[in-house]
Amino acid sequence: MSVDDVADYLGVSKATIYGQWKTWGLPGFKIGKHLRFRQRNVETWLERQSL
Repeated sequence: MSVDDVADYLGVSKATIYGQWKTWGLPGFKIGKHLRFRQRNVETWLERQSL
């Protein structure tokens, strides 16, 4: 998923994703200059936030 996709999915801005993904512990990776996320990792992370 792109940063746009994750921001839409979580209902936050792209700036929030760029600024907080490491702090939040949201698993992501860079491909060249692009930040990407696996959908299953985002969903697992989100489930853990509601515990």
